[in-house]
Amino acid sequence: MNRGSAVDVQTFINEHPFSPFQWLVFFMCFVIVLLDGFDTAAIGFIAPSLIAEWGITKPALAPVLSAALFGLACGALVSGPLSDRLGRRSMLLGSVSLFGFACLASAFSGNIEQLTALRFVTGVGLGAAMPNAVTMMGEYCPDRRRATLINLMFCGFPLGAAFGGFLAAWMIPHAGWRSVLLLGGITPLLLLVLLFVKLPESVRYMVANGARAERIRAALARISADATEAPSFTMTESAPQTGGKGMGVVLSRAYIAGSVMLWVAYFMGLVIFYASINWMPILLKDAGLTPQRATLIAALFPLGGVGAVLCGVLMDRFNANRIIAACYALTAVSVYLIGQAVGNVGALVVIVFVAGVLMNTAQSSMPALAAAFYPTEGRGTGVAWMLGIGRFGGIAGSFLVAELARRHVSFGGIFAMIAVAGLIACVALLIKQAARPYVATPAAAKAESFGH
Repeated sequence: MNRGSAVDVQTFINEHPFSPFQWLVFFMCFVIVLLDGFDTAAIGFIAPSLIAEWGITKPALAPVLSAALFGLACGALVSGPLSDRLGRRSMLLGSVSLFGFACLASAFSGNIEQLTALRFVTGVGLGAAMPNAVTMMGEYCPDRRRATLINLMFCGFPLGAAFGGFLAAWMIPHAGWRSVLLLGGITPLLLLVLLFVKLPESVRYMVANGARAERIRAALARISADATEAPSFTMTESAPQTGGKGMGVVLSRAYIAGSVMLWVAYFMGLVIFYASINWMPILLKDAGLTPQRATLIAALFPLGGVGAVLCGVLMDRFNANRIIAACYALTAVSVYLIGQAVGNVGALVVIVFVAGVLMNTAQSSMPALAAAFYPTEGRGTGVAWMLGIGRFGGIAGSFLVAELARRHVSFGGIFAMIAVAGLIACVALLIKQAARPYVATPAAAKAESFGH
């Protein structure tokens, strides 16, 4: 390091080994994503207990089950611009405390209306936390490992969902449904203490916003003591600069085409995910399978998140847009084949699992793609808006299948329609690639700065 010259923060991160401090940042962000998965799954498991305790009908559960989804969308859309103005750290502290206290309060709900309102507030907190965790993690990663590490972090979601299911199945008979929400509220509040003590502000955010050199030096010194010798800090962005912040970047001429295509791809991915998660057990049962077999086969679909780590490695080495576009195209083919395999249980098991691996791989890779697309001044907003707008795809997917079922569309026809969403997502990413070509090789990845 040249003692007299300003240090480029991303070059500093690229040139030093991934430190225990960066693994701590990874762990804290991973736990936030894990809690999101836990909370998403747990509400479905407590639903039968709500019917029994409060004497409500199944249709009356719809608002409480969808309240968090609307909250997630609102939280993401609002938190992104705030993150680019107030900082990643303050948004993470605020959002984790919000969903922790709201989830804790929901354990003491006296009726379905109170629970619905508190589920919405919990969703706002979770929706704000997720994109900020992605942005924070991305800004502490070396270029050559960014997609791999963000995708590995996103494996926390299916793990949390599975963990939530297993824990709820054990806790509800022993301690009642409220115990699940108590756990979901106390855990983030314990994490909040660790975040408050250990979580720094993003170094890229500090440089972009003219923070004092001592603050940046203190954060980088936790990666390597070499930072203590640096007199000042700078930052290069290979992504085009717009001079704006937040939405000004995301909607600028340089980024608008890519932004819209990211929204379309993520939206369509969640159409497939929620249509499959919410309806596959019912559709398989209606197609002639026993309820137990239908549930077990449908449960294979969300298990496929492990492929995301391999996809992250490929994204760090090759063209990320085309890698994920190929995953969406293969998802479309495999989802279509689910509809053709209903008479053959063996084939159905294999195809549902393969479809789940491809679907979850593509979807879990999208936040890393968005984080790499935007410059630091607009990254928080860009990632958050993609996640926020995508949540409406989850709502649309559930309603799409309900409408197709109402019109008595065949099993094969329903999955053929769902598969179209995968093709649209694939085309959207190819348009994004054409609008702003992305070229990365292993050598280039080491040399280039954050934006792709």
